[in-house]
Amino acid sequence: MQNPHQPVYFPNLNGVRFIAAFSVLIHHTEQIKYLMGLDNIYGNYFIKNLGKLGVGLFFVLSGFLITYLLLSEKKRRGDISTKDFYIRRVLRIWPLYFIIVILGFFVFPIIPIFKEPLRNQYYFDADFFKRLPFFLLFLPNLGFVFFRSPYLCAQTWSVGVEEQFYAIWPWIIKSKNPVKTFFKLLIIFLLIVGIIWIYVFKVSDLSEIDKQKIQAGLELFFSQFRILTMVIGGIGAYLVFSKKVEILGILFRKDVQIIVYFILFLMLGTGFHMPGFNMEFYGIFFCFFVLNVSQNKNSIFYLEQKIIHYFGKISYGIYIYHPAVIVLCINSIHYFLGKKLSNTNFNLLLYLSAFILTILVCEFSFRFIETPLLKLKDRFNR
Repeated sequence: MQNPHQPVYFPNLNGVRFIAAFSVLIHHTEQIKYLMGLDNIYGNYFIKNLGKLGVGLFFVLSGFLITYLLLSEKKRRGDISTKDFYIRRVLRIWPLYFIIVILGFFVFPIIPIFKEPLRNQYYFDADFFKRLPFFLLFLPNLGFVFFRSPYLCAQTWSVGVEEQFYAIWPWIIKSKNPVKTFFKLLIIFLLIVGIIWIYVFKVSDLSEIDKQKIQAGLELFFSQFRILTMVIGGIGAYLVFSKKVEILGILFRKDVQIIVYFILFLMLGTGFHMPGFNMEFYGIFFCFFVLNVSQNKNSIFYLEQKIIHYFGKISYGIYIYHPAVIVLCINSIHYFLGKKLSNTNFNLLLYLSAFILTILVCEFSFRFIETPLLKLKDRFNR
């Protein structure tokens, strides 16, 4: 078990980041091919949901790590420095976020090689200056719901959700009774949503068309606002931090691992979907996975290989940059080699070039942008 008084390091978690990042990359590769009218397998249920599952895995991992760090700081210092916490998050998240937002809004639209199929709909349209503030204020998930999003920075919706989680989670953990505080906030949130729903659908005189638009927007918002998935990761961190040996002992048993992973792979293979709570449902399995690979010496899966560790280390960059790289590769292949390549040759060339170029971009970003800021971030670790 991790000692809360020592620097926090969990093995295998860069491997988890690797799995999550490349799940999203594969999903978006097929989605972009689909949107461009190219042969694709995006219609396959697993591929279509692979991106959501990858983001769900990111959410669980984020909730696990952040919660453990906060609990560790609270035990070590008797309190949590929210100022230091937010400075660390700003230095880690904001630079790449704003780079892709600026590129997505102002640069990619005027460069032909980055042309993608939704450009004419969501770039320099009537909603441009209504949409932009949501992204600048770290509310991309709301901007996406109300005004849609430039495709090459649409992935930032999940970064926004994480930042909104970070806005409230440290205050919950540092409170005297975190569980009570969490449920108070949850009840307040549900009451607000309930009041809005009653006003829109029972009191207001909005037209049926407007009501349908609002309902569709709410459904889209809640399909993305998966803070509870991060809370599931936080519960896993609490089990580890509090050394709940009885529970962890059961979860770490090899036969339990085999059964749980068999059920997970069976559900993934058959396209099982839990209506309304699909991300949270799979989040429970992802939390089980994170707990085992990071804490269990007898874990079935081992992800500490150097190459996987490296890909996990640059995973944030992979997530941020890959849609633009995929579009660039597709357009470059068509420009230089034409559109008559066989489907097999095209896919081999696309996946290979997109993978290599994404890694090169991320290596440059990690070395010259992220690493200096990560060193600065360490000054705010106490």
